[in-house]
Amino acid sequence: MNKKLFVLLIALMSLSLLGIVFVQGYWISNAYSTKADQFTITAKQVLLTVAKEIKLKETEAYYKLYMPYVDSIQVPNNVSFTELAYKIQNKATNETYIFTDGILEQDFKLSSGLLNLDSDTIQFRKLTNRKTQTKLSSGIDGNTVSETRVESFSRLKDYEQKQFENFVSTINTLTPIYKRISVSEIKDLLNKELKERGLNTKFEFAVYSNELETKVRTKNFKYNEESTYMVPLFENSNQASYELYVNFSGKEKLVWNSILGMAILSLVFTAVIILAYSSAISQIYKQRQISQIKTDFINNMTHEFKTPIATINLALDSLKNPKVKDNKEFLERYLGMIREENKRMHAQVENVLRISKLEKNELDLPKERVNLQEVVEDAISHVSLIVEDRGGYIKTHYGALKSAVLANESHLTNVIVNLLDNAVKYSDDEPKIDIYSENVKNSVILKIRDQGTGMSKAVQKRIFEKFYREHTGDIHNVKGHGLGLAYVKRILDDHDAEIYVESEKGKGSTFIIKLHLIS
Repeated sequence: MNKKLFVLLIALMSLSLLGIVFVQGYWISNAYSTKADQFTITAKQVLLTVAKEIKLKETEAYYKLYMPYVDSIQVPNNVSFTELAYKIQNKATNETYIFTDGILEQDFKLSSGLLNLDSDTIQFRKLTNRKTQTKLSSGIDGNTVSETRVESFSRLKDYEQKQFENFVSTINTLTPIYKRISVSEIKDLLNKELKERGLNTKFEFAVYSNELETKVRTKNFKYNEESTYMVPLFENSNQASYELYVNFSGKEKLVWNSILGMAILSLVFTAVIILAYSSAISQIYKQRQISQIKTDFINNMTHEFKTPIATINLALDSLKNPKVKDNKEFLERYLGMIREENKRMHAQVENVLRISKLEKNELDLPKERVNLQEVVEDAISHVSLIVEDRGGYIKTHYGALKSAVLANESHLTNVIVNLLDNAVKYSDDEPKIDIYSENVKNSVILKIRDQGTGMSKAVQKRIFEKFYREHTGDIHNVKGHGLGLAYVKRILDDHDAEIYVESEKGKGSTFIIKLHLIS
């Protein structure tokens, strides 16, 4: 895939994911705001209802107190009657209706001794309503017939209540608030209204008079702008204004609980999308790297095969020369070159096939008791000539008293050979290799240390990956295909062994193998 297209796709997918996250965050925030607004509306309705019930309760208490006195007085101090008449005519039936509405007002003077007020008497107004209907119609003889009946005769409840509220407000002008309403009464009313509206939340309250706190309050009341609501008490009175402040301390918890289920599901689904996206990006990136590594491998393999093929072709062409045919020394030399180059290509193909079989678990590795130090000596013999040719050395420092392990001798030897071969390849000067062994509990530790070029921390994390090489592309300062260490790791995994690397750029590397001992 083109690099620019790849980056563009990643950018678009990332922007889309960020958009989804933003929308989810906006939805949760908007849902919280909506629920908070709903709570505010409900809370204000509760407070208005409570304030109304407090005022009504006080009015009814005085009404029940004074009505017996009013009913016992036969003659009021002042009586007035107001009457309103209006007419409706039905032409179809030739009937006329005359309605009259009358309001009877009776003023009584009552003693104020019951309330210990400054005045001697209290004016109490009693109102009643009378409605009549008169029907005018033509009789058989043509005379007008009149029929009157009383429609109703009752108290004007709303109007009367308003008048009585004003009366109660007047007589309570000097009454302290704590005598008019108690903490328990307000608490009971609030609990009742909250329960009816399905709100299960804690609250604290206080009554203020002209912005000063009164005795009517709960112990833990604290004003909070976000969760405290106010409603006036005893409105339209001629006395000091009172306000009821209620702090719903559980507001935030209640609002969050109302959206918590959907919010959690939303966050879970968003998290799943993010994880899936991250995994997909990681896989795409790895596949792209693998594709690049395989391309590098093919380039390197092609370069590696070109030289031996060219050498074989030159040797075969030389063998056709009559002078070479008759010269045994040249003949043996060219045949040896063909044989060595053929082995070289065969070894590279075997490496590829071996790794493929190991990945498919098709390689059967029979294991037997072997001596690790003998395996190391055998591996050293394979590379000793190359090391000597370059003026280097391989020294052994065996500190392990026990070195018997259960292993496949052939493959374990190849593991050591690969590590020694790497030590030789990555030594710019003469290769200097030291091999150590020691026993740690029930294991034997083998360390192969060189003084070569070393490697960075980033390279150390990936050197056991198939096809991975520090130098990629067409750079061939070190021959290889990134298969040797992948083979080493796979063989040691099959032996239930472990391998680590310690290295520093420019100061060499140490490969550490840990194998289980057998008795």
